Amino acid sequence: MDLASRRLGSGPPLVVVLQLDRDGWAPVLKRLAREHEVVAVDLPGFGDSPSLPEGTTPTVEALATAVAEWLPGAGLSRPPVVGNSLGGAVALEMARSGAVGGVVTLSPIGLWTRAEAAYALGSLRVAHVMARACAEHPGWVAGHPIGRTVAFWQLSARPWRIPEAAAAGALRNLARSPGFEPTQRAARAYRLRAFAPEVPVPVTVGWGTRDLMTPAHQALRAARLLPGARHVSLKGCGHSPMSDDPEQVTRVVLGSLNG
Repeated sequence: MDLASRRLGSGPPLVVVLQLDRDGWAPVLKRLAREHEVVAVDLPGFGDSPSLPEGTTPTVEALATAVAEWLPGAGLSRPPVVGNSLGGAVALEMARSGAVGGVVTLSPIGLWTRAEAAYALGSLRVAHVMARACAEHPGWVAGHPIGRTVAFWQLSARPWRIPEAAAAGALRNLARSPGFEPTQRAARAYRLRAFAPEVPVPVTVGWGTRDLMTPAHQALRAARLLPGARHVSLKGCGHSPMSDDPEQVTRVVLGSLNG
């Protein structure tokens, strides 16, 4: 399927998987583009990408397959892939299939218990309701620190500091993404599985020390499940560390690719 993407910068290609976090990634993409050709691609059903074909459940694995099948047509052969949350889990599943040459995953979903999944996805539903309620005028929420805090408390360690334009863009994206609800339903049952020894793909797992949506103790599960990966703490960051500390996230990504 044809996925929406944009390219910036020059150098070795690097794919960044986007979903609800398009605007949050913007400051990191600009920094990465100083050393790489960054290909930012919207997951099916998010941003400007169409949903998966009718009758296809948007599981993490199905989304990973769609992006992996899109890569050759975009002129990309086993590039490194970066993703956060759902995008991070998609990146890991792409690595499992051998479609990518390396992964940097930030707070990936799938390391949760049933109760933790219900809490995390439930908190996003509240944000979705708010986004749809102000879809025509996102500035009603995004224009005030209290509104940004209510909308993004589960994603950012300091939601009141999110720029108004970025917050408004995130609310618009959340309100108009047809993949949000079906992907949420499918994601509830997703659990990350350990990689087989024959998957020789370098993996870096980053986790915000102030992550409220997928709390940092899930990073311990990631360390047990992916013992061969590089595990990094993102100090002072929430579930979407790109918004909280773009410089720190950029260092982790570039360090993983160049190290």
